[in-house]
Amino acid sequence: MPDDLPSNATTSRDHWDKLKPLAREMRHVPTPAEDQLWQAIRNRRLNGAKFRRQHAIDAFIVDFVCIEQQLIIEVDGTIHEEADQQLYDAERQARLEGLGFRMLRFTNGDVVRSLPGVLEVIGAALASP
Repeated sequence: MPDDLPSNATTSRDHWDKLKPLAREMRHVPTPAEDQLWQAIRNRRLNGAKFRRQHAIDAFIVDFVCIEQQLIIEVDGTIHEEADQQLYDAERQARLEGLGFRMLRFTNGDVVRSLPGVLEVIGAALASP
C-alpha cells in the first residue's frame, strides 16, 4: 500500500493507522447478526450496492457502509441499551451525519428474527438518497 491514502479515503492517515488493526480483527469475529446481514448484502446482493464492513470513517469504525450512497448500517447489541453508550452513539451519529452520511440502526434481534424486513428498510434507503 502506498504511503499516501487514496483520494477516496474516509479517514486520515493517523486514524487509519490506529483503526486498521481493530477493523481487521472485527471483520474476523463478527457477531452472528453482523455475519447474517453481511451474507445478505455483500457482493452487491442488495440493489447492486457495494457495502464495506468494519470500515473506518473519520475516527470511527462502522459496521457496514455503502460509500456511493453515503449510507451507514449499524447492528447493535445489548450494550447499546445502556445510557452512557446511547449518549456516545448519539454523538457519534451526529458527527457522521455531519460528514454527509445517513445512518440506519438495527438491533441484533431485528437482524436475526426479521432479516427480510431489515433488508427492505435498507433497500428503501438505498432507493432514496
